[in-house]
Amino acid sequence: MKVEKRQSLADLLAIMARLRDPERGCPWDVQQDFSTIAPYTVEEAYEVADAIDRKDWHDLRDELGDLLLQVVFHSQMAKEQGLFDFDDVAHTISEKMLRRHPHVFGDVTYADVEEQKRAWDEIKASERAAKGAHSDDSVLAGVSPGQPEWQRALKLQQRAATVGFDWPDHRPVIGKLHEELSEVDAEFEAGADPARLEDEIGDVLFVAVNLARHAKVDFARALKHANAKFERRFRRMEQLAAGAGKTLESMELMEQEALWQRAKAEER
Repeated sequence: MKVEKRQSLADLLAIMARLRDPERGCPWDVQQDFSTIAPYTVEEAYEVADAIDRKDWHDLRDELGDLLLQVVFHSQMAKEQGLFDFDDVAHTISEKMLRRHPHVFGDVTYADVEEQKRAWDEIKASERAAKGAHSDDSVLAGVSPGQPEWQRALKLQQRAATVGFDWPDHRPVIGKLHEELSEVDAEFEAGADPARLEDEIGDVLFVAVNLARHAKVDFARALKHANAKFERRFRRMEQLAAGAGKTLESMELMEQEALWQRAKAEER
């Protein structure tokens, strides 16, 4: 019986190098650069999270492979430019984990998880200083602009809260949300200037993230559930319309709303 050879990380690195070979590689892979591959990297990270959310462990294995390929792809392009290679990436993250966990790999002891989190932030701050980023001593330093904006809003709020700049509980946040919504309404009444509306709606979204934080609700998960709920009910509306020999497009808004309410009622 023939035993199938299991591919190793070294094999994957060799496959990627061959794909990028200017003469014998894949034309599409050869044409790519960091900026064209970056969107795929983000997409694969989200697909990993989705597989975990669905508890589909077989799919998770595949998606982790796709995400690993992104790391290998970027590393190969960097190697071609003499910047770094995959081993450098592995070495860098290994050193970082050792440095950031002195309570595991050293003789440091923390009283509790909160003290550990504070120490983690201090270690990260010292790392930024070592990189020459010492000119920015703001408590907000290091909040990456490359992450989704809702997540960046959350991190900015969390950082500000470490120095006491925070609402005491959810009640004033709800009040602030009502205030921001009133300002959006005022902009509509004033003529709905696009730039002003964008600014005011942005404030609403920022406060919504803050409200989720105070409620200890995962903003992304809450929005994901809302999206799934809307999709489920809308698809049911389409089914109900089809059952009546109609399409949603052919129906008046009031008729559509009636179907929406029926779809909601069926879920109760």
